Amino acid sequence: QVHLVESGGGLVQPGGSLRLSCAASGRAFSNYAMAWFRQSPGKKLDFVAAIMSDYTTTHYADSVKGRFTISRDTAENVLYLQMNNLEPEDTAVYYCAADLRADWSRGSWGQGTQVTVSS
Repeated sequence: QVHLVESGGGLVQPGGSLRLSCAASGRAFSNYAMAWFRQSPGKKLDFVAAIMSDYTTTHYADSVKGRFTISRDTAENVLYLQMNNLEPEDTAVYYCAADLRADWSRGSWGQGTQVTVSS
């Protein structure tokens, strides 16, 4: 398993941008599929985006397509989520997850970082 630590959250105005980072420790980071999830108060955990271990295959929730970009840096063992044109509905705690088979319920999770979109 890997240990994950998210950072980069904060308060941003609608239309603004943020980049979230997820630092991973542990061996064989490049073998893991990685993903971002989010949870708003009183709501269930939602999938946001994922990138597979081939570094090419990506998946996005419909609500973030065209606005968010997931990427990863193997040399630095970091997963990123570039978020542009943010909306109030994007307000949530964002979590990163890692699993060898993209079975997120069985994978490693970070502690989360708060993103608040408000004027």
